[in-house]
Amino acid sequence: MFRIFGLSVFVSIAAVVAAYLYGLTSPLGAAQAVALVLILGILEISLSFDNAVINASILRQMSPFWQRMFLTVGILIAVFGMRLVFPLLIVWATTNPRLGPVEAIRLALNPPTDGSPTYESIITAAHPQIAAFGGMFLLMLFLDFMLGQKDRRWMRRIEGLLERMGRVAQASVILALVALVGTAQFLADDGQRHVVLVAGILGLLTYLLVNGLSNYFHIEPPEEAPMADALDFEGSPARTGPSQAAVVTGKAAFMLFLYLEVLDASFSFDGVIGAFAITADPIIIALGLGLIGAMFVRSLTVFMVRRGTLDEYVYLENGAHWAIGALAVMLLVSIGHHIPEVVTGLTGVFIIAASFLSSIYLRKQEAPAAAAADR
Repeated sequence: MFRIFGLSVFVSIAAVVAAYLYGLTSPLGAAQAVALVLILGILEISLSFDNAVINASILRQMSPFWQRMFLTVGILIAVFGMRLVFPLLIVWATTNPRLGPVEAIRLALNPPTDGSPTYESIITAAHPQIAAFGGMFLLMLFLDFMLGQKDRRWMRRIEGLLERMGRVAQASVILALVALVGTAQFLADDGQRHVVLVAGILGLLTYLLVNGLSNYFHIEPPEEAPMADALDFEGSPARTGPSQAAVVTGKAAFMLFLYLEVLDASFSFDGVIGAFAITADPIIIALGLGLIGAMFVRSLTVFMVRRGTLDEYVYLENGAHWAIGALAVMLLVSIGHHIPEVVTGLTGVFIIAASFLSSIYLRKQEAPAAAAADR
């Protein structure tokens, strides 16, 4: 446990210390800066349980080298790319005349008092585009999983019906486009319909591109591929479940890495937007969401991969995809109606917890049959 979560604890302590020192020189004050960083870290972790499960389902297919890349290069992208650079890009793209990164940071740290747009108001105004892009990407992920054939069904009747719907060619694209048109027509304001449609289509195309490239470079493992001799992130024998997936390397692993980074970024949209309801300070957001939140999400991912959690609790992956579907719907609905961040976070946690408990119940039911088979 220390090897898995130790670094996250250390980084979190460093982030709190950094927030304290930053607060001494900012209008927030040291105590408020520390409190905001802790609140944002908890917010990100609560929003990202489903993210950790999906990350684990993909990461266990990758070689130790690419797993380390996700935990090192990937964390840099998560912290600096999504939590710091991404809001600055929004400000740059939605202001006229355009504000560069330095001017955007100055605007965030020194809110104007003359009635001109603030950093927070600019980000909030861009919410429909962000929600449409992220919502469509996550909706496609949910539909592709639910409409495909699965080894286990959690909600048997509903998932069975969705699998039958999946027999129609391009069913996921059709349903996603119907959802996008309905969102633009009934939830977006008249002046936002065009940008919502464009952003949503870009989200759908991004999913199709990265998922298509990942499938194109995917290499099927040989039938006799060893399952139990993989190494963990430090090069020691991995302590995973009995049906660990054979790993992929080379171009296939690189495309999985890119797919994982885009997926991770899509999960970050709700957290980044939700953070602005708490503070608009980019340094506090980067420390709370990025260093504390993103690090613990990665630790949860590592824990699930090493302990074979997805093999042991078989409904977790289904539950994570249901949580993704709920998040996608809430992102699209939020274009027209405000949804409190606590609702977004607790919905995912509730669904993941329900799938976890269902998995435990199934194990208890199957235990007598497994014991009899071993005799």
